[in-house]
Amino acid sequence: MNYFDRQPYVVAVIGAASGIGKATAEFLAGQGVTVACIDQHESGAKETASAIKKAGGTADALAADVAHPAKLQAAIAAIIETHGQLDGLVNCAGITGKTNIKTHEVSLEDFDRVYEINLKGALIASQAVLPHMLKRGYGRILHVASIAGKEGNAGMAAYSATKAGLIGLVKVMGKDYAETGITINALAPAVIRTPMVAALPDAQVKYMTDKIPMKRCGELEEAASLIAWIVSPACGFTTGFTFDLTGGRATY
Repeated sequence: MNYFDRQPYVVAVIGAASGIGKATAEFLAGQGVTVACIDQHESGAKETASAIKKAGGTADALAADVAHPAKLQAAIAAIIETHGQLDGLVNCAGITGKTNIKTHEVSLEDFDRVYEINLKGALIASQAVLPHMLKRGYGRILHVASIAGKEGNAGMAAYSATKAGLIGLVKVMGKDYAETGITINALAPAVIRTPMVAALPDAQVKYMTDKIPMKRCGELEEAASLIAWIVSPACGFTTGFTFDLTGGRATY
């Protein structure tokens, strides 16, 4: 089933060079969506866009970083100028920071960097697209949070705290724009097979996977297909919500 029955439909994916962002960009393109691939690594964004085009889809590549508001705003403006519209935003930008350490060992410098990307960056991204969506009376925004934001993962103070903050921010924005035709939601994955997870210490990954009742990692395709539905016209009566993608770990 294709949930994107209105065409054209344009979605920007931040963090499209790898992991969930790349998988989502490719899945959306396969559904006929025009995808704007945004990443701080321009070469990675171009690779994803190139793969989409080779598969018969439509995609652009832009370099921008959620930690730099002017650059991200310029990228969003370029997308709107090129296509005349922006229907959805998927924000996959996120870093773990230093992990497997006790809270008293967390450096403020590291905490600030994680906050800058995971939480402040989400606000910056939202502010970049909301004025356009408000003018059109339609929009879909999805921020990738984490189960760590719901439950807190030991040894991941900065990551857990900022993802919890992101979930709170989404709750607020969902209510702020509930009557405008714009929905704003979050996704809380457990361990998904991504490069970011592969870079974590084995002990940290085992700690997280052991908590999953299905006893396995989530797959990128599972994340991409759920995200696609959330940012489609079909998902019209859910906002301010954090969707579960944890193999049964989260039951609320």
